[in-house]
Amino acid sequence: MRIFGREIAWPWAKRDKALPALSPVSPRSLWTVVYESFSGAWQQNVKVNRDEVLTYFAVFACITLIAGDIGKLRLRLVEKRNGIWDEVDAQSPFWPVLKKPNRYQTRQKFIEQWLTSKLIHGNAFILKERDRRGVVRALYVLDPTRVTALVAPDGAVYYQLQDDDLAQVPTGLPAVPASEIIHDTMVCLHHPLIGVSPLYACGIAATHGLNIQSNSTKFFASGSRPGGVITAPARIEDDVAKRIKEHWDSNYSGENVGKVAVLGDGLKYEQMSVNAVDAQLIEQLKLSAEFVCSAFHVPPWKIGIGTMPTYQSVEILNQIYYSDCLQALIESIEAHLDEGLGLVNAEGKLLGTEFDLDDLMRMDTKSKVEAVEKAIGSGGMAPNEARRRWLDLPPVKGGETPYLQQQNFSLGALADRDSTNPLSTPQPAAAPPASSDEDDEPDEERVEERAAFYLVGLQKELANAEAR
Repeated sequence: MRIFGREIAWPWAKRDKALPALSPVSPRSLWTVVYESFSGAWQQNVKVNRDEVLTYFAVFACITLIAGDIGKLRLRLVEKRNGIWDEVDAQSPFWPVLKKPNRYQTRQKFIEQWLTSKLIHGNAFILKERDRRGVVRALYVLDPTRVTALVAPDGAVYYQLQDDDLAQVPTGLPAVPASEIIHDTMVCLHHPLIGVSPLYACGIAATHGLNIQSNSTKFFASGSRPGGVITAPARIEDDVAKRIKEHWDSNYSGENVGKVAVLGDGLKYEQMSVNAVDAQLIEQLKLSAEFVCSAFHVPPWKIGIGTMPTYQSVEILNQIYYSDCLQALIESIEAHLDEGLGLVNAEGKLLGTEFDLDDLMRMDTKSKVEAVEKAIGSGGMAPNEARRRWLDLPPVKGGETPYLQQQNFSLGALADRDSTNPLSTPQPAAAPPASSDEDDEPDEERVEERAAFYLVGLQKELANAEAR
């Protein structure tokens, strides 16, 4: 059977057997318990509506912040060379799908949708489309509510997909093997194939915040005046009380709030509800937003809750945000892409995907210049490497080699110098040997040889003079 341009070899086709009995996975399949948002919620018919919770500003801010920050990171295809992961050129067959995952999404929007699905539903299902070579040429993020995980009796995992025109999933498609689906989950509390969204933990806090905002809307719509009761000094009949209530609602509520009311017969208006100050409205709303941030591991100041710490630099704060919130999500996407795309080059070497964190950890101009100066001055980086990484400047002639000052010595040279113990007390120089009297006397043989030499020279000079 051909699916998305690839012939799928179903594991049971060779055995000439029908599709095995597949059991759908449910998050309640491991323990027989009642899952409630809080104790007694089931009896009180209190439910956390996902669509309503998403309208709470803290939930929306956390999801869009995380998805946007990871989506803006450039995705690189890398290969390990000499123990270092270097970026592969654009000629690799795996590069096109990383640059353009599908026909209707950019790389940034694809990653954002991946994370949005994971954060809201706890699961992200990405369908692969292969070419005739078996290389993945497109990736589609599926609607997690239309995907069901299935488990065969032998433990094999499959996924039942409902029709999806955008992802070109046809109607009546049989179960798709796990090799054709990238399944990225949040923390799995109930089943290894069922991720749990952070909304599971902060749903009540978000609902609490929405109720506060709803009550505030009603409060300010009524002229910022709390509700109350009208009391009479004596007993009144029900029809009279009903008539007074209808008269009050029609003349002194809604758009008529603020008009002067005239009460007779000893009637008295008394405030009944608690005002915003007494209810600590702002503190309660801030507390509910902080609970949401805690579930998503987002620092509250990143979404405008509270003030940004001033005792740390921006770079340190972003590093904390990365390690506490983003790192696990980034590592998960990289690992799933490495495995799902089968990244092996023609020489059989493993490749990998890697997000460029420099797009997230951007430094100010002063920090950039200081980093460049220290990296080049210590010999850790060549000038062109530092220029390209931090200053986004082109290479210059002679900048491909790291430099160090001449007075710097290697550890081996210093060890050789110290082996001679140069700091020890120098020994006095040995005195020259004393000359003896015998050495001072001329040697008779040397005197005769020197005289013969002089005589021969004198004869040559006389011969030359006569010739002239």
